[in-house]
Amino acid sequence: MSFNENTVISLSNLFKARFPYVYINTWEEQRACDLISYIAENEYYIKFKRMVYIWTQTDGMICKENGKVHKDAANPVKALDFVKNCSEDAIFIFKDLHVFLGAGNRPADHTLIRKMRDIILNLKESPNRKNIVLIAPELIIPEDMQKEISVFEFPLPEVEEIMEVMYEMIYENELQTDLTQEDKEKIAKAALGLTLQEAENALSRAIVQNRGLDRNAIKVIFDEKNQVIKKTGILEFVKSDLAIEDIGGLENLKSWLKKRNNSWLDYAKEYNIPAPNGVLITGIPGCGKSLTAKAMSEIWQLPLLKLDMGKIFSGIVGSSEQNMRRAIATAEAVAPSVLWIDEIEKGLSGTNGSSDSGTSTRIFGTFLTWMQEKTAPVFVIATANDISGLPPELLRKGRFDEIFFVDLPTKAERKKIFEIHIKKRVLNSKAGKEIVIDDALFEYLSSISEGFVGAEIEQVVITALYEAFFNQRSLKLEDLEYAIKSTVPLSVTQKEQIKRLRDWANVRAVSATAREDINPNTVTAVDTDNDDHPSPGGRMLDF
Repeated sequence: MSFNENTVISLSNLFKARFPYVYINTWEEQRACDLISYIAENEYYIKFKRMVYIWTQTDGMICKENGKVHKDAANPVKALDFVKNCSEDAIFIFKDLHVFLGAGNRPADHTLIRKMRDIILNLKESPNRKNIVLIAPELIIPEDMQKEISVFEFPLPEVEEIMEVMYEMIYENELQTDLTQEDKEKIAKAALGLTLQEAENALSRAIVQNRGLDRNAIKVIFDEKNQVIKKTGILEFVKSDLAIEDIGGLENLKSWLKKRNNSWLDYAKEYNIPAPNGVLITGIPGCGKSLTAKAMSEIWQLPLLKLDMGKIFSGIVGSSEQNMRRAIATAEAVAPSVLWIDEIEKGLSGTNGSSDSGTSTRIFGTFLTWMQEKTAPVFVIATANDISGLPPELLRKGRFDEIFFVDLPTKAERKKIFEIHIKKRVLNSKAGKEIVIDDALFEYLSSISEGFVGAEIEQVVITALYEAFFNQRSLKLEDLEYAIKSTVPLSVTQKEQIKRLRDWANVRAVSATAREDINPNTVTAVDTDNDDHPSPGGRMLDF
């Protein structure tokens, strides 16, 4: 099995430096053991070859080279005595030790922790070179051992490792395939973010399902990634068939997103540009913020993950922080991906108070640090309705690439929104047999729906269709007119709040609306000042 050279060197340096305890936080026990064995028997990396012993609760201590079992070392304290008394150069792998360190609701074994501390000097100064490696799917480090345990970042398999597994499966199953080398690389890259076992499972399923290995394996691999996401219980995999054309208006925002498509691929490095960090979309409810997030997945052909902030918080002390770390790790595992946080202000509402003993503040700090320092191509799209609930640290440059403000649709945008919904629901249906669906209709409807948001326009069309359905006839213009007149838009019911949002956005955000979509003679219902030529909230930039 091949391993990343930097990973091999980094871990071998810890062994050579006589680090007493190395903690590898991974689900891939076997792959981690294989890496350690590879280093232990290779003098190029370790200088002095080592024996490898593996300890589990069930089998005790086993010598990997000769298979000898030391049953008397099944107890973890006795296993540490075995390590202390060992007179060989060796690396000792403990697979189940985290269970005794306070994993889950189980109390920590303080006798064991004391023993771990007692043998540190022996590990560092013994004439025999010895290291202990803890392998566990969760990171459990007792406070007493914080300074003595070194956490090693064990990366997920790279393309070369997945390709190696693929070739083995092709050979072992005697598969005849017409895949080119480029096709095989695409399949392997699609599996990035999976553990080696998960990648093997996905490839096996693809072979069985498609009776061989072909280009359709990529779809199966994406299904396997969906399983990884579901298992977290925190993230939701959102399937979307929305296209960019399904969003009426917001041309500035759409143009910004289009220009950054594929910027996480290798060839983008030739332009010395980083992968985009993310955007914060704030504005008036019902104007297309969430719709944009869903359409992004289709635009960029990336998996869309929705983070439910409510699921982050848990009743068990410390588990909320762990949930956030796990959600971040999962998003990075399936990268490149889009992470959507809807109504982010609700999840961060406790950051300015002490009602939850600082849990919200710690989670917020974890999220901010990750946003600032992340290297994995995870694009964060956060939406917010109430900007007053957002901490100022979230709004500064470096967290998000841009902050967009989605205002009430202009007349041009309302025209596009009416066109989208009428063509989608009326054009090829029984309801559309008599009404004339043309540009003049969209122009007229947009002119009499001043102050309507996109969600309200959609409901106007639906309400009019219900009227036609009830009377068992085709849709009439009068149905649409009546639905518009019967609707009290948000621009009226939340007049003051919308004005406050626009005032905030004029100096802090970029307008999601393109300059050419603004009608300078349009006065929206929200404008209470004597401004005959208002523009949507947010600075006007041309992307």
